[in-house]
Amino acid sequence: MSKVIIITGASSGIGFDSAMTLARQGHTVYAAARRTNLMEPLKQYGVKVLEMDVTKDDTIQACVDTVMKNEGRIDVVVNNAGYGYFGAIETVSMEEARRQVEVNVFGLASLSKKVLPIMREQHSGRIVNIASVAGRMCLAYGGWYHVSKYAVEAFSDALRIEAKPFGIDVVLIEPGAIHTDWGIIAADHLVESSKGTVYEESASREAKLMYYAYRSKLFSGPSAVTKCISRAVNSRRPRCRYNPGRGAGMLLFWHAVLPARAWDALNRMAVKMK
Repeated sequence: MSKVIIITGASSGIGFDSAMTLARQGHTVYAAARRTNLMEPLKQYGVKVLEMDVTKDDTIQACVDTVMKNEGRIDVVVNNAGYGYFGAIETVSMEEARRQVEVNVFGLASLSKKVLPIMREQHSGRIVNIASVAGRMCLAYGGWYHVSKYAVEAFSDALRIEAKPFGIDVVLIEPGAIHTDWGIIAADHLVESSKGTVYEESASREAKLMYYAYRSKLFSGPSAVTKCISRAVNSRRPRCRYNPGRGAGMLLFWHAVLPARAWDALNRMAVKMK
């Protein structure tokens, strides 16, 4: 059955690919992002483009109002908007740390809160939150990003329990390494935040590893995540969690079985942290 879907962060990567795929499947898709010009190619697939900044409540409300005016319902929200600012806890400014949480957590929460009354009235709906394996374990220099993704995990788990009696499903998608611009942006931020600090040497090694992995195409493509989003949207009874992407299952396994000190030591060893 065709569903009315809002996808945030749809100007590139996972959001763009999933908007295109779901529209091809026959769903009514509204793609939302700050840079609407980058979403113009989606229109050839029947995707409707909206401007939304998840840190600005009025733009979120305007998008929800537009969809309701046009369609009279909202069946699925895919909370995909987010970014990664890497760096040592000490060197990342509190302003940047707050922005990371504002975008990755409160933006997601704000849109979810606005559609919940609509979905309750329908007694049906689905909220799909794009989290990360970074919400289940930590790597060196990803601290504030991990903070935001751990929060998405907790938010989604609580909401899933609360919303189920009203016919609303909440699904978490926790990708591993995905080949998008996210990796390059996170590596750039890592270099920027560590320059001239005591962390510079080991942080530079980690950034080089991130650049190498991106250029070598060792990561899975966005379609790996899109497949899970498609299952979350179309399944009669979706799973609570999906773990797409190369290395996701392996990272979660080793984090689960290794003692904390062993995991920490491997982290330090990977970037030759003294």
